[in-house]
Amino acid sequence: MNKPKREGLISGVIGSIFAIFLFIVPFYFMFVNSIKSSAEANKLSIAWPSELHFENYIQVLVKNNFQLLTAFKNSTILTICSVIGLIICSSMAGYVIQRRHDKPTRAIQWLIMLGLMIPAAILPTISLLQKMHLYKTMFGMVMIEIALQLPFTIMLYRGYMASIPVELEEAACIDGCSNTRIFFDIILPLLKPIHATVLILDAVTIFNDFTNPLYFLPGAKNATVQLTLYNYKGQFSSDYNLLFADVILITLPMLVLFLLFNKKIVAGMVAGSVKG
Repeated sequence: MNKPKREGLISGVIGSIFAIFLFIVPFYFMFVNSIKSSAEANKLSIAWPSELHFENYIQVLVKNNFQLLTAFKNSTILTICSVIGLIICSSMAGYVIQRRHDKPTRAIQWLIMLGLMIPAAILPTISLLQKMHLYKTMFGMVMIEIALQLPFTIMLYRGYMASIPVELEEAACIDGCSNTRIFFDIILPLLKPIHATVLILDAVTIFNDFTNPLYFLPGAKNATVQLTLYNYKGQFSSDYNLLFADVILITLPMLVLFLLFNKKIVAGMVAGSVKG
């Protein structure tokens, strides 16, 4: 075996070992404690339980009149609506910012970049939502998630747009296509790789969001999956076995989604990096 191949093999082995400790060991820790009794789980050890308690998952599902199922419904609606809004708004904004180079467009781009650095103000946002009668509503929460994820998503689309030849648009313009038809008939179908990237990154972020639904969508009927963790963590005692079972259940959907689209994430992220 020559030296480059040997070095590549060694790097692969080291990377695999690192990935095991970074991802698999924590997941194993959560799973093991999710099938323990309450007394064993409170020790927070990685040892295999003396008796398996898979009924913990049933208890989590039926807790508070099947609140977890309601939370899955709320999180799914929030994630789907937010991601659709982000794809529509960000793709159009990224296209304009990439293709136009005048001063107003550059100023807008700087404002978008500021959105990546300036956090949301909680109390003014709540006050604004209340005045607009959108506080504690799913529509208001969707608008919040879109606003928070919009700067990053626009930058992703802008970087990918650089890999699409301008000549395609020029040829379509000569054939008499309007700007709207150029975007929807020519540009949008070419954005499938970055659509997949945005779908995964934004869906995982929104689905796993804990802070924003806590502030902007309070109420038991509005609970999202992350907020159900409150059911098992108390000031004086905690049901760690049920807590970890809940974590496993709410982690699986996004884990499956990530495994299905992980190759497309890399393709969308690096596309346009040379020209961009």
